[in-house]
Amino acid sequence: MAELVSTTFERLSGSQLHRRFPQFKTDDSYVAFYQKDTAIINASLANAVCIQLARSYGANILDKCPVRNIQRAANGNILVHTTKDIFQCKRLVVTAGAWINHVLGNIGMHLPIQVTQEQVTYYATPNVKDFTIQSFPCWCYHSPEYDFYGLPIFGNSGIKIGIDAGGPVVTADNRTYTSDPVREEACLDHLESTIPKAVGPKLYTKTCLYTMPPDRNFIIDTCATKDWNDVIVCCGAGHVYKFASLVGIILSQLAIDDSTQYDISPFNIDRQALTKPGWKPKLRMGAETDSSNKNNSKL
Repeated sequence: MAELVSTTFERLSGSQLHRRFPQFKTDDSYVAFYQKDTAIINASLANAVCIQLARSYGANILDKCPVRNIQRAANGNILVHTTKDIFQCKRLVVTAGAWINHVLGNIGMHLPIQVTQEQVTYYATPNVKDFTIQSFPCWCYHSPEYDFYGLPIFGNSGIKIGIDAGGPVVTADNRTYTSDPVREEACLDHLESTIPKAVGPKLYTKTCLYTMPPDRNFIIDTCATKDWNDVIVCCGAGHVYKFASLVGIILSQLAIDDSTQYDISPFNIDRQALTKPGWKPKLRMGAETDSSNKNNSKL
């Protein structure tokens, strides 16, 4: 069983939320849950630090080096064919994101993941002081159609808003870097109705990819079902970055010791969400929101 972690939070009416954070234009048709212990990670800086630390321990980082094939060597080791060289190892960890089935297809493995193109937009609010980290929280909003989320100003001069999951289905090869104006407009409409002081000139919109299993949960397991128990796979389901340090430890333990001290059974590769025919995907966190509610609003 996965260990349950108790999280302290407050339930607030919309008017209570407005009194605490006047930036939210909410009345009592809204329900809010507030959890004070939160943080923002500077992903670019954190990635750079992880790469530097890996190099300090002797790792080689190869950019623009696609995997072309995986084979079994005569001595039982794994041969990884890339565009730059052929590498041999005793155990292989595959964390290929949207390319995960490209890599695993070489050993006959296919995961029922869905790749979607998502996007976030930054707006240059004129009310900068109201949207600093010290003044404004991270937030998400569940509605019948979209799960919106946003961050205070961090790393640039604009607030961030996006729609979590539900973007167009793509592949790693045919995705575009062009934003969807419909989703941009939905985000702007939400700001204007719920957080109007955040609205300002659009700075830019950027796209990214989600690689999602049907149950929106991680995959952390070996490929033993295909007789490749020395190939370890991890799919982060679009939200693993917050857990990167722990997942890194788990993958390192699996690669070095062939086991881990942590219970990863909820993330196994033969769970029903990945193997049961007709399993209905649930990628939206707010998908079960009651549509009979007038505003259907959960913050």
